[in-house]
Amino acid sequence: DYLKSQQKFCRKAENLIMNNLLRIIFSRMILVGLSLLIQLAVLIIIILRFGNYFIYFYTFCLIISVIAVLWIINNNNNPAYKITWLVLILLFPIFGGLFYLMFGGNRSSKRMRAKNRMVEEKTRNSLKQTNDILTQLQAIDPQIAKQAIFLTASSDYPVYQHTSTEYFALGEDQFGSMLDALNRAEHYIFLEYFIVEEGLMWDSILEILVAKAASGVDVRMIYDDIGCVLTLPHHYERKLQSLGIKCKVFNPFTPVLSARLNNRDHRKIVIIDGHTAYTGGTNLADEYINAKVKYGHWKDTAIKICGEAAWSFTVMFLTFWDYLSNETVIVEVEDYNNYRPYVYHNEQFENDGFVLPYADSPLDDESTAKIAYLNIINGAKKYVYITTPYLILDNELTVGLCAAAKSGVDVRIITPHIPDKWYVFGVTRANYPILLRSGVKIYEYTPGFMHSKCAIADDEVAIIGSINLDYRSLYLHFECAAWLYQTNSIADIKNDFDQTLAVSQLVTLEECSNRPWYTVIGYSILRLFAPLM
Repeated sequence: DYLKSQQKFCRKAENLIMNNLLRIIFSRMILVGLSLLIQLAVLIIIILRFGNYFIYFYTFCLIISVIAVLWIINNNNNPAYKITWLVLILLFPIFGGLFYLMFGGNRSSKRMRAKNRMVEEKTRNSLKQTNDILTQLQAIDPQIAKQAIFLTASSDYPVYQHTSTEYFALGEDQFGSMLDALNRAEHYIFLEYFIVEEGLMWDSILEILVAKAASGVDVRMIYDDIGCVLTLPHHYERKLQSLGIKCKVFNPFTPVLSARLNNRDHRKIVIIDGHTAYTGGTNLADEYINAKVKYGHWKDTAIKICGEAAWSFTVMFLTFWDYLSNETVIVEVEDYNNYRPYVYHNEQFENDGFVLPYADSPLDDESTAKIAYLNIINGAKKYVYITTPYLILDNELTVGLCAAAKSGVDVRIITPHIPDKWYVFGVTRANYPILLRSGVKIYEYTPGFMHSKCAIADDEVAIIGSINLDYRSLYLHFECAAWLYQTNSIADIKNDFDQTLAVSQLVTLEECSNRPWYTVIGYSILRLFAPLM
């Protein structure tokens, strides 16, 4: 009997291992990845064989590469992005130009541009700036007013008062608050996320969403398909729709080589009844609330916005919902006024400083996210503190940080000590020396992974949202954040930075200078291709 039970146990174990192995082999990501690699290999083989046997094709490819070089030089892309592609074309003149035409730049179709113009128009029509608020800012600090005026002009989102803010120093703190707010929803719940994964966090939220949808609450979800390709089953939106949750998927991941893979919806937004909103760095997966250990202790941050400013996030969501419609020309799908904020028992919100939520899109030819960071860096008088998971800077941000440090501003940056991607971590560390030589202080978060995206200056102004300091967030992704001035939460952000600094280790220039030669070469190569990461 004992031997039979052991044999039965072994057979079950073998079946379990085999099923898991088959699930991995035939998982969506593996199949899609293999398909893309096969397409890439076939493309390269065809080009090389044609190049060997047909001088005309060889000449044609060289002409394409020359045209691509001229186009790159004369377009308005970031110079670092241009240099990377020019190097690739010089190294591979036969098919470098063809690759740029297929995957380079941030091209979008006329249809996408038309839909984005719709988003901009509906945003402007739904959000109006109150002039007296800008007048108040001008009277308090003209330099700060310029930051708000830029964001309003660049993104069409106004600055508000009559708004309260609450800062969360950890994802688990935000999670508890979100559950309470979701349970109190009476009219609608909107969620937009880059990553969603089944587990404690998402299952707890989904249980509430299903119950609310059954009670008549309008529940909607947007998630990025590339962000969720490893975390959700294929066509997960069908499951949500069967549960009464309206769902749209951004940029469905198909096994076709395309520049569309560059653009992702990296936002993290929750909106309840138009008067309460959350944003920050946390996605809906267990590592973000430290319910699962992935890269040591996960350090993330978020902000809760209650009051008038939450309406901007509502409009941000609704316009993007309309953008994801399949219609070529989008008419008035719904009247946004139907979603004007409902307030519990006519509650009057505190006048907690100035709050300006804003969005950034790769389709509008505006560097809103980058310039918002630069304005805080350049406007700092005493200090500017930054937390970011990736420090992959372009020339303007590097110059801004170095100039601020050389001017006597206390510039401090906290990055992860335990990375999530080794190659991105290499580029991050490759950026240390030039900053350190200018007086910027860099720390690595020793307990684990720093995923917070936050900047604060002079105890007065801060930005917190989904925007990393890397090329993808600044140029290729749909992002969001909140600009804060003189809010009560700014003191909490500063205190959290100080406490995080206490468990972070200082990076020295001597340490960077003593890197092995092969590490230096490796970092240099990675840094060259940083704009493509």
